[in-house]
Amino acid sequence: MSNTATPRAIQRLLATDAGWAPLALRLPVGVIFVAHGAQKLFGVFGGYGLEGTGQFMASLGLTPGYLMALLAGSAEFFGGLALLFGLLVRPASAVLIFAMAVAILSVHISHGLFMANNGYEYALALLAVSVSLLISGAGRLSVDAALAARSTTR
Repeated sequence: MSNTATPRAIQRLLATDAGWAPLALRLPVGVIFVAHGAQKLFGVFGGYGLEGTGQFMASLGLTPGYLMALLAGSAEFFGGLALLFGLLVRPASAVLIFAMAVAILSVHISHGLFMANNGYEYALALLAVSVSLLISGAGRLSVDAALAARSTTR
């Protein structure tokens, strides 16, 4: 592998010509993911923390529950921060897509679509935004865009 392969791969990962639209998705969804992750990790905002979330996950068959809670909480919290800053948005989005797919299939699918019945509509909306950001990249006002612009001027 040549020395130029790594910079090109990083440049492709960070590149985005998406304009302002991803910002409108990144900011509110980033806040939502950070808050949900903080519930799982730290027990704030009415959450149960790692211990309680781990017990819930174990009751669903996602074992070991504590580790699954740590992984899900970290994906949401740190993935949400990545969206807010626009840093490594594509990899963060891929992780969030996986987390939402697991949430839909293990928790919500049996309750139907609607949130009023603990259904999957909310998780599906978050999954859809994550897919959009995976495709578009971070867009303007992002660390990714700044890094991509910097790497093309070198």
